Amino acid sequence: MTDASILFRDALQGVFGKLDWLPAADGSIHRFHVQGDRTGSLNGWYLLFADGIASGCFGSWKAGEVHHWSNRGEVTALEAEQMRQRIEQARRQREAEQRQRQQQASEYAGWRWDSARRADPTHSYLQAKQVRSYGLRQHRDELLVPLYLDGVLVNLQRIDAGGGKRFLRGGRITGCYSPLGNFTPGRRLYVCEGWATGASIHESSGSPVACAMNAGNLKPVALALRAKYGDLMELVIAGDDDRQTPGNPGRTSATAAALAVGAMVTFPDWPDAAPIHLTDFNDLANWSAAHE
Repeated sequence: MTDASILFRDALQGVFGKLDWLPAADGSIHRFHVQGDRTGSLNGWYLLFADGIASGCFGSWKAGEVHHWSNRGEVTALEAEQMRQRIEQARRQREAEQRQRQQQASEYAGWRWDSARRADPTHSYLQAKQVRSYGLRQHRDELLVPLYLDGVLVNLQRIDAGGGKRFLRGGRITGCYSPLGNFTPGRRLYVCEGWATGASIHESSGSPVACAMNAGNLKPVALALRAKYGDLMELVIAGDDDRQTPGNPGRTSATAAALAVGAMVTFPDWPDAAPIHLTDFNDLANWSAAHE
């Protein structure tokens, strides 16, 4: 355990919170999990030199931030340039590895999709959500929800009998969506989060829907659709209303997506008697059907 590693960890903890490991002062890029990021992700990174005057840098690939550190309190221009080159090299390597993982996931998604059977309409998840399968497929007890990018199948969301959801490891999500209905110019096109929410919107409106899978992906999907269709389709962001979650991420993300592409935005119109834990259009449809 070196003094440089301990001091550098103090700097890391000032940004990322308490760490239960000690940085390696070997001049190589290392990655780590950032508190609050998705489980299993390694968006944090650091680089520490212990030879001569100890110096290093660290940041988050996700946030795009970079922090420089030196045990003397300042970093020379030469040290900063050396670290910049190492960071750029690591970034290129990371992107190449990510593209390879995404390609492998896409190939596996195509094979799994082609070999799967049509979804059982009595699957417990479909029954619980009270929606039709709309072309989903099934492998054993898992429903397969296809995600496309530029018309190419790149990932699958797997939904088990209990409603648990997983994407293919390494598969791309950002900018990808699962379509419902025909995307025909001149029609209204809804963009929502979850697939069951999209199925309820499609059933009630008859309009096509792009299911972005999560709140953070609403804006990337909306931007991709606007770039593809321009003003040929009327985009409507159908947001979740996470009324019990601080900051209401569903409403916040939907509003941001709508502003980014000049789209309309809509949220569930809750009856006075609707429970506060309901959040999306599927919840609203099922609650309304049970209280007619």
